[in-house]
Amino acid sequence: MATKTLSIRIDEDDYRFLAAMAEEEKEDVSKAVRELVELGRLHLAMDKYRSSEASLEKSARIAGVSVSRMMDLLRDFGIEANLELEDYRASLNTARSLF
Repeated sequence: MATKTLSIRIDEDDYRFLAAMAEEEKEDVSKAVRELVELGRLHLAMDKYRSSEASLEKSARIAGVSVSRMMDLLRDFGIEANLELEDYRASLNTARSLF
């Protein structure tokens, strides 16, 4: 996967938190930031799905995972499915295109 370099400004408390987290995990600060971004995407996706602001497919895109993985994550976090007829139709069309 191609990576991009990003320069950000954060306050001192946040930097200390990141540095301590990185040290505890024996990794660099950049990796700690990437892990937090990944967790943030997942949290945002689940929150939007829970509040019906995003469909299952959109939530999966936000989280950066497959739809089936998103379904597993929602189940693991105890979030009930709010599937609608269109979701079933989209799944059926996807299955048809695979076979």
